[in-house]
Amino acid sequence: MIDETPLRIALLSYRGKPHCGGQGVYVRHLSNALVKLGHHVEVYGGQPYPEVDDDIPLHELRSLDIYNEHHPMRLPALFELEDWTDVVETLSFCTGNFPEPMAFSLRAARALRERKGDFDLVHDNQTLGWGLLDVQKHFPVLSTIHHPITVDRRLEIEHARTLWERIGKRRWYAFTRMQTQVAKRMVRVLTVSENSKADISADHQVPIERIHVVPVGVDVDLFRPMDNIERIPGRLITTASADVALKGLRYLLEAVAKLRTERDIELVIIGKPKDNSHASNTLQELGLADCVRFVSGVSDQHIVDLYSEAELAVVPSLYEGFSLPSIEAMSCGVPLVATTGGALPEVTGADNDTCFSVIPGDSGALADRIASSLDDPEARARVGAAGRKRVTERWSWRHTADATVEQYRALLDERTGS
Repeated sequence: MIDETPLRIALLSYRGKPHCGGQGVYVRHLSNALVKLGHHVEVYGGQPYPEVDDDIPLHELRSLDIYNEHHPMRLPALFELEDWTDVVETLSFCTGNFPEPMAFSLRAARALRERKGDFDLVHDNQTLGWGLLDVQKHFPVLSTIHHPITVDRRLEIEHARTLWERIGKRRWYAFTRMQTQVAKRMVRVLTVSENSKADISADHQVPIERIHVVPVGVDVDLFRPMDNIERIPGRLITTASADVALKGLRYLLEAVAKLRTERDIELVIIGKPKDNSHASNTLQELGLADCVRFVSGVSDQHIVDLYSEAELAVVPSLYEGFSLPSIEAMSCGVPLVATTGGALPEVTGADNDTCFSVIPGDSGALADRIASSLDDPEARARVGAAGRKRVTERWSWRHTADATVEQYRALLDERTGS
């Protein structure tokens, strides 16, 4: 007999960037889908706070917001240190570490200690901070790890330009050691792909039998083909939720520089440029300001319109644990050029069937793949339609929520021994 008892869920997200970035998208849509299934969800979020539906309580756990968009990497003033968690966050920052996951987990643990009996379980969205071990003393805890950040660490260090930059990256990513120690102690872990499952087990030393795959979804009614919008010749679109080496944006910019010598080309990047990053430096060095445009802070519908104007969507990542931008583009029916980094082949499907595949980290190969795809409108139409079909048959937030609830109930059964 299927257990349909409504569950009371506390969903944690140390950082919930609303419109661009997997964590904010995951929290917003999963919480909404869980409530539609009849469950009670309350979100505990750090800055930038996630956006959730009006009927979902959001508990804003104030941080020092050291990495805010207006004054990133600022040193908090003494008068801002209101309690011991602020002191811990500041000291960790002063050592060159990224303190948000740890500090948020401590604040969440304190907040949840006052809510004993109010929730059936706590679902952590990749915080993996020390405070989670305290939460686990009082609640069943399930953790989602989209992919191990140890992969980001390796790629960032590998692509560092100087010795001092490598040292800085090592210090910045020191928090991944904490995440490994916490992940090993989680009773049940969710991830979004078989590729991430293997990487989590290897990097975080989590027994493989504790890791369960539940793919993320997409709103196929929102992200849909817009037949009333004409595609703009030579228009490419990509999403840069974070301007870091892992996303491979530099290679796409190098490919665009090569392509513009042969044809009219334009690249729209959904995201904000980051000063002194690999990608921003490449943009300046190659003189691409006149054919590359960044778009940020826009509605989902505007993003759908942008997809509909593009002849190709491009995901140039060196690694992906899943890739929401891939399935959003495919759901819109725009043909996709994607690398084979990480879980991308698992998500996008067969080359020349549901996407145009290319090896990661090779700007020449990427340029050639984009050029051949632009020159073959029949193949683009076929791949775009097949990509849409693949997404609608496999991924929706309802599917994600149903499978996640199964994992909740399995966790509770383990806790009670039933």
